[in-house]
Amino acid sequence: MNFIDFSILDVLDIILVAGLMYYAYKLLKGTVAINIVIGIALIFVIWKITQTLHMEMLSGILGYLLSGGVIALLIVFQQEIRKFLLMIGTTNFSTKRSLLNQLKFLKSEISVEIEADTILKASVNLSKTKTGALIVIERTNNLDFLVNTGDKMNAQVNIAILESIFYKNSPLHDGAIIIRDNYIIATRVILPIAENSQIPLRFGLRHRAAIGVSERTDALCIVVSEETGEISYIKDGEFVLYDTVEELIKKLDKDVVT
Repeated sequence: MNFIDFSILDVLDIILVAGLMYYAYKLLKGTVAINIVIGIALIFVIWKITQTLHMEMLSGILGYLLSGGVIALLIVFQQEIRKFLLMIGTTNFSTKRSLLNQLKFLKSEISVEIEADTILKASVNLSKTKTGALIVIERTNNLDFLVNTGDKMNAQVNIAILESIFYKNSPLHDGAIIIRDNYIIATRVILPIAENSQIPLRFGLRHRAAIGVSERTDALCIVVSEETGEISYIKDGEFVLYDTVEELIKKLDKDVVT
C-alpha cells in the first residue's frame, strides 16, 4: 500500500497558509472587499470542479474570469498594496524591534493609545485664532521614514504643548507633527504632497500633505486651516465628514482602536 509523502515542511506550509488566510479574513471582515474575495474563491472552486469533470468550455470561461479576477483584486487593493510595499521599503531590518513594529499590521485589532479629546480640544483652540496646524497620528504603519525629515521630540501630548508648537511665531510651527502612542515624536516634518487633481483648489498644502501621507500609510490626520479655521479629519486619502466636535472625537477614538 502506497502512502502519501507527507513531511514536516508540508505541515509548516499548511500552517502558514492557514495563518495567512485567517489574518486576511480578519483584515477584510466587514468590508466590501470580502465579498469580492469570496466570489473569486467560489469561481476558483467551480473552475477546479469543471477541470476535474473535463468540461473544457466552461472551465476555459471560468479560467478567463479568474485571470480577470486577479486584476480586479489588484485594483481593489491598490491602496493596501502600496502601503504594504512602502512599509517593506522603509523597514530597518537590522534591528528586531523595528521589524516587529512594522509587523503590527498583522494584528486583528489596532490599539493605539491616543487622547482624542485632548488633540481635538487643542485643535478647536487653534481654530478660533485661525492658527494653521497639521497633526499626523501613527497607527500600524511605522512613520520613522517621515520622522527623519523633521526635528525629533519626545513630549507627551497635552493642549498647551500642541498650541505652543503651532503658535504662529514658534520656530516649530512649519510642517507637521507626528504622534505615536500619545507622544509627539517629531515636529516640522515634511510630508509627501498628494498629486490628485480632483482636490478642490481652496485646500492648501496642509490638506494636500495630509491626503498624501494618508494615501501612502494608514495614518490619521487632523488639519486646521489657517484661512478659515476649519478643522478637517483625513483618513485613507479622504475627508471624513462630521457635524460636531463631539462626533469627531468619537470617530477618532473609534479609528485608533479598530
